[in-house]
Amino acid sequence: MDLKDKIMDIISSTRARVGVGIKHLNSQKEILINEEIIFPSASLIKLFILAEACNQMKSGKVALNQSLYLNNEVKVGGDGILKELNPGHEFTLMEMLTLMIILSDNTATNMIIDLLGMENINKLIYSLGFESTVLQRKMMDFKAAEEGKQNYTAVKDILKYFNSLYNGVLIDRQYSNLMIDILKKQQVKGRLDLYLPEGVVIAHKTGDLDYLEHDAGIVYLEKNPYIICVLTDNNVTNKEGREIIGKISELVYIQFTKNILQ
Repeated sequence: MDLKDKIMDIISSTRARVGVGIKHLNSQKEILINEEIIFPSASLIKLFILAEACNQMKSGKVALNQSLYLNNEVKVGGDGILKELNPGHEFTLMEMLTLMIILSDNTATNMIIDLLGMENINKLIYSLGFESTVLQRKMMDFKAAEEGKQNYTAVKDILKYFNSLYNGVLIDRQYSNLMIDILKKQQVKGRLDLYLPEGVVIAHKTGDLDYLEHDAGIVYLEKNPYIICVLTDNNVTNKEGREIIGKISELVYIQFTKNILQ
């Protein structure tokens, strides 16, 4: 049984909707399952916000060391720590980007969206050819969600994003490296890394909503680095979604550790 068949066995054992993308970076071989299906992006949309921040840094519109100030009006719930802090704290853009990615901080994300402009983020998404990805609302904006405004993405776009990042062409090599450095510091665990040995380096981003779990990134396996993206929704529980991601990730890791690429 090849790797794709083993992954399909996991998917067929659940009622969840699952999309998978795997790319072996040495051979360029890919496994794609439901790669065209559009999912609510959850916090994976923050990957594209990060890219536009780097785009605007390159053009000189914003700077890594520029200051952003926390106030009570911008605080929102969900993931993150800024909501728990007293107003008045000063942060650099670099610190805010780091919080947005490694803790998935929603308040930091919304402050960055305000700085960059939602329209500009979507222009970058479109210009880079991410056909199934769109940012339509800020984090925790329940009114916008009730109006049908949702953020979306698909496996094919996330796989393309990380492939561009790995090859140094997402904005440019300098900013690709900056983004990878931030993603390697990820603190939200228990998905791609769930059943992997400690110490495996992954530059990745997670996302979750009710009954939805995502994780995607670059696994820096010494001889066989690869990209893996697993998107899930309609899970019975969020724990089930994390287990699906963890089991698929484990299968891929074992296969590539053994240098079996089919």
